[in-house]
Amino acid sequence: MNDTPAPRRLLLVEDDAAFARTLTRSFERRGYEVRHASGQAELDAVLEGFAPGYAVVDLKLAAGSSGLACVQALHERDPDMLIVVLTGYASIATAVEAIKLGACHYLAKPSNTDDIEAAFGKAEGNAEVVLGERPTSIKTLEWERIHEVLAETGFNVSETARRLGMHRRTLARKLGKQQVK
Repeated sequence: MNDTPAPRRLLLVEDDAAFARTLTRSFERRGYEVRHASGQAELDAVLEGFAPGYAVVDLKLAAGSSGLACVQALHERDPDMLIVVLTGYASIATAVEAIKLGACHYLAKPSNTDDIEAAFGKAEGNAEVVLGERPTSIKTLEWERIHEVLAETGFNVSETARRLGMHRRTLARKLGKQQVK
């Protein structure tokens, strides 16, 4: 009888090669079998013969593509897969969409392996979360609106600026101040 536990399989969808290598090594040290895809175009090939129980998906991928499409495809393939979305573009709008499409959690970058594993463990949600009063500032509302329109335009800065009625350089400056990656 084999007492070796079945490997935990994780798919990483991340276009930043250095960050992907770091996460891959960290998860492998924790006993995961990891496969990497840099975007949706590679997803089917990577999933050929590999059935992950976990996935970590970057929200904004190369060439302006959205990780939300990857989340949707992975959830359709296996509704029980635990999917965590990582993003430097955190907003309420994209968080809601990620969850609606099948993600179990949504984390803002920078996040590490501990944060991601904790998110996998919190897939059920918690009805006991304290509901605090958070005053909403104009800056917060503006930031959330910018991210909502960024998500709608597939992270096209020029189109987002046009829809918001601001100059492209003004929007780029606002995004730069927030150190969005």
